[in-house]
Amino acid sequence: MSTGTVVVRESNETQIRIGLAEPNVEASIATTEPFLDHMLVALSRYSGVPFNIQARGDLRHHLIEDVAIALGQAFAAHIPATCARYGERTVPMDDALVQVVVDMGGRPYYRGPLPAKLYDHFFRSFADNARATIHVRVLRGTDRHHIIEAAFKALGFALREALVETGAVFSTKGAVKLDITGGAR
Repeated sequence: MSTGTVVVRESNETQIRIGLAEPNVEASIATTEPFLDHMLVALSRYSGVPFNIQARGDLRHHLIEDVAIALGQAFAAHIPATCARYGERTVPMDDALVQVVVDMGGRPYYRGPLPAKLYDHFFRSFADNARATIHVRVLRGTDRHHIIEAAFKALGFALREALVETGAVFSTKGAVKLDITGGAR
């Protein structure tokens, strides 16, 4: 995965800045939503993709959704054409057991659900904007915190596996080139 992408998303509802950092740099996350910060730190650590996020918003829903959109866009801009493309991980966390499977091949799709609407929406918004297929299966668990955290960690591990540079394009159609430049959205 290359480095140096910065995504800035500003609206009347949210102000977000996301930068994908250099390898071996600790994540810096500050969204004003402590649980979201906790999940994003886990996602950064387990994916092996350090990122910095500064975000604030008028409503919790807007903040969580817009961070997912901007983070997905940052990942989309950095998916190597010769990445492994596919990743899968099942993560246990106390009573929870969650499996996440990803395909970074450019086709947005999300299948859940997670037992918290806002975080289910986070995964859907991230998948749409990263142009990734993400399947989440909650195999067991009753504690919503444990289920959501296991899902973020499993997503991180699956992304780590999928984004490994292989030197080969894993598609019969060849590499899909995507060029994103700055500008208003």
